[in-house]
Amino acid sequence: MVTDRDQPTAVLRSARLPRVVDPLIAGLIVVLLLADALITLAVEVLFLPLYIGSLAFPVVALFAAPINIALVYGMESVTDRIGFTFAPIVVWVFGFLVCASRGPGGDIMLGSDGRTLLLFACGVLAPAGYLYYRSNVSR
Repeated sequence: MVTDRDQPTAVLRSARLPRVVDPLIAGLIVVLLLADALITLAVEVLFLPLYIGSLAFPVVALFAAPINIALVYGMESVTDRIGFTFAPIVVWVFGFLVCASRGPGGDIMLGSDGRTLLLFACGVLAPAGYLYYRSNVSR
């Protein structure tokens, strides 16, 4: 938040939605953010086994951290409850577990290697750290 103290009436500017948000708009934002969590997980899982030559290059796992932090930040514009702001990450973890389990044909989208662990760590620990930071800064 930025205040302009040079003017006689201080103007408070913020990137957040106003506190009186239409419930329909807020619900639409929540649904879109939850769907976006699943869409970004699908893209991350599809591009996780990316190779450059013979070297595994899991750069998509590193993109999971800022994307999931952005999802949590977007949820903060709708609600102040810490538990509810973590909802996109809960949906992301549910999708991750579905991708890590066997399909009907016995195939697995996520292998048992370090790239999968890196994707999980970046996708969950970074937003959890962000929420921990935000909850302690506001005190």
